[in-house]
Amino acid sequence: MSIFTTPSRIVITCHKRLSPFLLQEIEELGFEIERKFITGVEIKGSVNDCIRLNLNLRCASQVLYSLKEFKANSPDEVYNELIRYPWEKLLPLEGYFSVTSNAKHFTVNNDMFVNVKVKDAIVDRIRRELAKRPDTGPSYDKAVVHLYWNEDGAEVFFDTSGQTLAKHGYRKIPGQAPMLEALAASTIMATKWDRKSPFVNPMCGSGTLAIEATLLATNRRPGLYRKNYSFMHIIGYDASVYEKEVEKLQKQIIEVPDLKIIATDISEDAINVSKINAGIAGVENLIEFDICDFELTTVPETPGVVYLNPEYGERLGDVAELMETYSRIGDFMKKKCQGYTGYIFTGNPDLAKKIGLKTSKRLEFYTAQLDCRLLEYELYGGSKRAPKPIEAA
Repeated sequence: MSIFTTPSRIVITCHKRLSPFLLQEIEELGFEIERKFITGVEIKGSVNDCIRLNLNLRCASQVLYSLKEFKANSPDEVYNELIRYPWEKLLPLEGYFSVTSNAKHFTVNNDMFVNVKVKDAIVDRIRRELAKRPDTGPSYDKAVVHLYWNEDGAEVFFDTSGQTLAKHGYRKIPGQAPMLEALAASTIMATKWDRKSPFVNPMCGSGTLAIEATLLATNRRPGLYRKNYSFMHIIGYDASVYEKEVEKLQKQIIEVPDLKIIATDISEDAINVSKINAGIAGVENLIEFDICDFELTTVPETPGVVYLNPEYGERLGDVAELMETYSRIGDFMKKKCQGYTGYIFTGNPDLAKKIGLKTSKRLEFYTAQLDCRLLEYELYGGSKRAPKPIEAA
């Protein structure tokens, strides 16, 4: 029995508050949702299904394939259950594996201790069966085993992703306080942008929002930018399945005529970093970059979305100075972005008040242990619209 073709429980995790957008992605791929929760979604499928999920999902963190559920009331009971599992049929001797865990049990005050118990059980089992053992360590670039243990219920998974999917692989130079790629994609999915009209991103920083917008518009998936996953390091892996999925991703890329993605920043270094990251993603020629103050950003006549992610005084910037900046952002949107839908991503509600515009929505997100909001503004006005013709008397 191969786990690559045998259905089991699959848990796809994500960062807090991204699950509605993750669920949307999974349904679009044709999977039926079994359960949803605040940090993930559960479906049924095989490891071959996990391959497809890993390559396509923008909002996910890990894709976990369930191997075994059991009861455990101590670390020793976890060990005793796992040493009975046929790991020698899944982990190659010449390979390498690591262990992660999420343990909530009164006998545990250190996840590392649980990780060692899991690792020992796997190693002891393989050594007993084959008289040899694979290497182990902290790196997630080969096979990864994950234990979830809550009270007396435990479940062991293959983490088929390994390194997190929340980083999409093109951003080699992150810049200062960058927005996580999965978060950026989710917030754009939360907007009213139709992926055809202009997307204007002043204060672009390292370019993550503009790049993710371009990837969404042209249907470029994260699997195009990453060449290594945990599922590749399990016995039974068929490279042709992966290669066919990558071929599908390449064929799914679309052209959007007259697509306007505009990214500006006052920092020349930021624009240079953005161009490098966009070049790695293969979309530099689809984004118009400019070095200027946000107020001087070119805003196309055709209405679309304007999206700013200004500093909010937690990690960068001084709050007193930022009050003036936020006030200027409000003026910019009111005067230059009429007809657009405006968005501000911020973790500081007091600064947000300085925008001086009425929000139409306040969408909840979370980043770096900080409660954040994506604020939506309907920027009504006449200056961006064609004047009505004067009727003859």
